[in-house]
Amino acid sequence: MDLGIGLPVTGPQASPEEIVRVAQAAERAGLGAVWAYERLLRPAEPWMLGLEQVIPLPEDSASVYDPLETLAYLAARTSTIRLGTTVVDALFHPPVVLAKRLATLDRLSGGRVWAGLGQGWMKQEFEAAGVPVRRRGAGFAEHVEAMRACWGPDPVSFSGRFYTIPESGIGPKPTGLTLLGGAAAPPAVERVAGLGLGLTTVVFDWDQLGHGVEAYRKAGGAGPLVIQVNGTVSERPLDERAPLTGSPEQVAGDLARARALGADHVVWQPIGFETDGLVERIAQINTY
Repeated sequence: MDLGIGLPVTGPQASPEEIVRVAQAAERAGLGAVWAYERLLRPAEPWMLGLEQVIPLPEDSASVYDPLETLAYLAARTSTIRLGTTVVDALFHPPVVLAKRLATLDRLSGGRVWAGLGQGWMKQEFEAAGVPVRRRGAGFAEHVEAMRACWGPDPVSFSGRFYTIPESGIGPKPTGLTLLGGAAAPPAVERVAGLGLGLTTVVFDWDQLGHGVEAYRKAGGAGPLVIQVNGTVSERPLDERAPLTGSPEQVAGDLARARALGADHVVWQPIGFETDGLVERIAQINTY
């Protein structure tokens, strides 16, 4: 199991210079990966698919750097650290277009890409992308199948309910691309397992995480497990804290539980908090 950090792709710290600084610092510190995520917009009226309550987004989340362009920028400025997305909303992109972009990034980076794919959850993003919300589920599964067809031997062809690719030559082909599915609810986790994807999931509490991982394994999931922490590693201990947050000593203790669940990677996503010193605190955990 290794550790990683989300890049400062939004908020007051977001800039090309800061993104490069964090990525290079993470590589020097021996971290396993840096991560970016996708958000098309910040709606004026936040809304979350499938739930009654609205989910307010941070005020500065209207501006988010595109994850694939960001990671391509870093591919030329790093050498060994993995470059990950958690997540790209696959349904907002035609399969042949996203397949080509991911394969290109994988080739440019020397096979260092871990691509986390999600179904999307925000109604307004579906509207802006011109994709019906009802395409979630079966449409996501077909999207992954269509991309895999693009990465197979030429001539490529695909015919499904939602997507069609005429017999064609399509390239480049990826060399080391690792696919992950972003999921938390049991049906989504089981779908990810059925597609042969690794799992990337956000931890809110240990019971929720354990149930999700158990559902993934029972459904045959055998890929990498990436745990995302929407919190921080602090300089000082915390009395009340979420899993994998608090001081480096507290987090180091929690990592034993993550290992017991079979985690391959833990990433701290700095949404809403500063990255100053965070790389160093994550690296410090390795000394405990």
